[in-house]
Amino acid sequence: MKQPLNALCALLVGLTIPACSEKPSGPVTDSDTLSVESGATIDSSSGDLTPHQQNAKDFLHELIEIDTTHPNGDNTAAAQAMAEKLLAAGFMAEDVQVLEPAERKGNLVARYRGRDPDKKPLLLLAHIDVVAADPADWTLPPFEFTEQDGYFYGRGVVDDKDEAAIHVANFIRLREEGYVPDRDIVIALTADEEGGTHNGVTWLLENHRNLIDAEYALNEGGGGGMQNGVHILNAVQASEKVFQSFTLETTNPGGHSSLPVKDNAIYHLADALIRVRNYDFPVNLNEVTSMYFGRSADMGGEYEEAMRGILQNPPDPTAVARLSEIPMFNSRLRTTCVATELDGGHAENALPQRARATVNCRVLPGESIDAVEETLRTVIGNSGVAITRNAVATPSPPSPLTPDVLGSIEAITEEMWPGVPVIPTMSTGATDGLFLRNAGIPVYGVSGLFSDMDEPARAHGQNERILASSFFDGQEFLYRLTKILTTEDIQ
Repeated sequence: MKQPLNALCALLVGLTIPACSEKPSGPVTDSDTLSVESGATIDSSSGDLTPHQQNAKDFLHELIEIDTTHPNGDNTAAAQAMAEKLLAAGFMAEDVQVLEPAERKGNLVARYRGRDPDKKPLLLLAHIDVVAADPADWTLPPFEFTEQDGYFYGRGVVDDKDEAAIHVANFIRLREEGYVPDRDIVIALTADEEGGTHNGVTWLLENHRNLIDAEYALNEGGGGGMQNGVHILNAVQASEKVFQSFTLETTNPGGHSSLPVKDNAIYHLADALIRVRNYDFPVNLNEVTSMYFGRSADMGGEYEEAMRGILQNPPDPTAVARLSEIPMFNSRLRTTCVATELDGGHAENALPQRARATVNCRVLPGESIDAVEETLRTVIGNSGVAITRNAVATPSPPSPLTPDVLGSIEAITEEMWPGVPVIPTMSTGATDGLFLRNAGIPVYGVSGLFSDMDEPARAHGQNERILASSFFDGQEFLYRLTKILTTEDIQ
């Protein structure tokens, strides 16, 4: 699931961008790359696409029109369709596998052979399942690929079939160019990221670790933001918060509602939830979030002073209070816990015998779940409120911002969009990257796919769409990044 960057981008620049009055900065192009001015629409049906761009568009078209929603969609059909493209391009059958843990839950794993088999590969990850889309809620058919006014429409054009199509098209381009990487490159197009019981990444790690084991992986989770046709920033997701829900429960003998008492299960639970609401976990920045606030401050805007204040040691209290008011920033400052579900009582004329609530916590990487649970007990301060974990949390350690990865992303960003900063981010939600990180494989959410920060995020929503020009720019960005990360003399 792609994290919505639109609101984040708008907050970063405080909606005051001097560069907006300047000429839009467009991507650097070469003779083999379609020249598209930044922010301009493109009619890719005109026949002006290069062969590798046409491939990417065609592959996206085909993927969109294969319904891969859970539970009745067919992920295997989508994986097989992309496998056939690679086989037709000359990849060996033993390097193109569709692996199916259950019916319609297939995963494609494809390998591009490099010079040194002893070097761990670069993994290119994308999920090809999508969330449900009710045609009645759309003005366009969600499972038909539609090109209109410079946009591609359809369920999955943003999350995450765009990157799946790009990776397959780029594999074919690299092979046609005779490129020999210094290490293997692996594509994994997986199932059940958006839901279901057959998550492709976890299943591959458990059953075919050798096929996707990698030095590091590129995944969804990052992307670019632009405003008024100007590219503003390119975000790189290098960290994710850890998901952990708790159940809070109170019990009571109950009785008749005509004889009320203050010793009431619902009241005790309500008091506990108010204490959770009023508590803020301490500020705790890591490498990723420190760089996020530092580079964001360098962009200026109304939050610049507060962002610099948060980086002081200790953080400036005024800055903490200022940023804590903004959910996007507050969630990156600290662990957060919030009530999300509530259930209590058994009859309108009876005192409640039981009341229950779900409190969902998003825990900073590296912080202890035990410590979070103990903090909740202390904050609530009532031994009559039972606190239990709903499931076992999956750790997600931050990926190191090494010069070979971050420096390569910065170099290509500067080539394509001069002056656009690269901003490392920590997702407050989760992607399949957490399973790879937990398995010791660093993951970087980066795509070079830019969206308009003033437009509401459409991933998972109505009329999901992507600018055609952004799609092809993202294809070029990922092509260059794949090459620079697998070319020995650049490392």
